[in-house]
Amino acid sequence: MKIFILIFAFSSFSLFANVNVILKTNKGNITIELDDVNAPISTANFLKYVDEEFYNGTIFHRVVKNFVIQGGGVTSDMTEKPTRDPIKNECTNGLSNLTGTIGMARNEDFDSATAQFYINTNDNVRLDLRYAVFGKVIGGMDIVRAIENSAVTTIGEYENVPVDEIKISEVVRLP
Repeated sequence: MKIFILIFAFSSFSLFANVNVILKTNKGNITIELDDVNAPISTANFLKYVDEEFYNGTIFHRVVKNFVIQGGGVTSDMTEKPTRDPIKNECTNGLSNLTGTIGMARNEDFDSATAQFYINTNDNVRLDLRYAVFGKVIGGMDIVRAIENSAVTTIGEYENVPVDEIKISEVVRLP
């Protein structure tokens, strides 16, 4: 009986352990801890895109100083990649848009997030209850700051595009 309880305790713990990923960029690596307990839908969605290598070759296409850096769905030629269906907005999960957190980008429709994400470079609590946070940067915040401080321009319909491309070469799960 004691062995069963011990095994159950360890297996339960592993079910609720957060998953870490590394965003590899041409500016350096950013390590993110995903919160699959408080944001299971957003986390599972993001990880599906990671596993499909969807993010590889996309760019950070929107950089707004003292606000966010956004990427994960646009290629170097400013083409949006086709995505899966939108997910339910988990903005009531208790997580706040604080500096270093990652959230799901969406359009004006409440439940419209697909693949694009943003990293908060400031405390943006005004986004709470509107945009779902699903993790936080645990390494490479200096890289986030370097991206945030990039010179930006407008390209077609896209404003705040880094002048020097910031490419995501790969996003991988950590063991």
